[in-house]
Amino acid sequence: MKHLLSLEDLPRTGIESLLGRADGWRKTALSGQQPRQPLTGRTVVNLFFEPSTRTRSSFELAAKRLGATVLNFDMASSSARKGETLADTLYTLEAMGGEIFVVRHAVDGVVAGLAEVCADGTRLINAGDGRSAHPTQGLLDMLTIRQRKGRDFSGLSVAIIGDVRHSRVARSDLHALRALDTGEIRVAAPPALLPDASELSGCLVCEDADSAVRGADVVMTLRLQRERMEDGLVASLEAYFRDWGITPERLALARPDAIVMHPGPMNRGVEISDAVADGPQSVIRDQVSNGVAVRMAVLEALVAAA
Repeated sequence: MKHLLSLEDLPRTGIESLLGRADGWRKTALSGQQPRQPLTGRTVVNLFFEPSTRTRSSFELAAKRLGATVLNFDMASSSARKGETLADTLYTLEAMGGEIFVVRHAVDGVVAGLAEVCADGTRLINAGDGRSAHPTQGLLDMLTIRQRKGRDFSGLSVAIIGDVRHSRVARSDLHALRALDTGEIRVAAPPALLPDASELSGCLVCEDADSAVRGADVVMTLRLQRERMEDGLVASLEAYFRDWGITPERLALARPDAIVMHPGPMNRGVEISDAVADGPQSVIRDQVSNGVAVRMAVLEALVAAA
């Protein structure tokens, strides 16, 4: 694995290998002491052209835990604001010793484009591009499910509810769930927030949230991405919460031991209620914690493949 651009690039064995690596790092991922540091002497560059809290912070922690030097690229004060191309920015930072680049960008396909022009020794990780993919989020979501439900996904019903059309997280999760032979993948959203049918191969499309949640083992709700959508796709936030939000009453339709997930950031009172987000079935904070271990696993795997 030279780069991690999308989970579409990984077969089941590749996904399970990364999840196994992450399991190995999980116990020490959040501590300051690491028994081994395979990235000592390496430089990791965080190239973030969109705001981020969870992803950027966890990549920085992961790289430092593994012994790397970390450079956080500040878009606001960079030459990109003067018209420098993204490729030239990459070349400049490569010339300064940057080896592993974690890239987030608002445009689909940007990271794949950089992979075509980067130096042979450079490694790229897609930290989210447009609506296309967010592979490390997909991996940490699978790790969280595996911790609570076991490694065999074949008997699970997983419901993904909300703004699937604009969600790169949903696309990565769907690729991973299919690769792991999940028993039933349910998708529910207002018609305007569903992706093209070709992207929902192997999924059961539910007409309403109640149908998706009923009897589910995993309930994943997605942020309403108003910054990526056209006006008018949602009549009102109040109506959206009523029809699609995960409330205690709606969650009661799921299996008693169902878990609730959200990739963050949450719009409380829009896609999820406070009572559910902070309730006993929520594993949202586990997802955040698992992000460090997963990103350590990905960084280690890329260096090992060099």
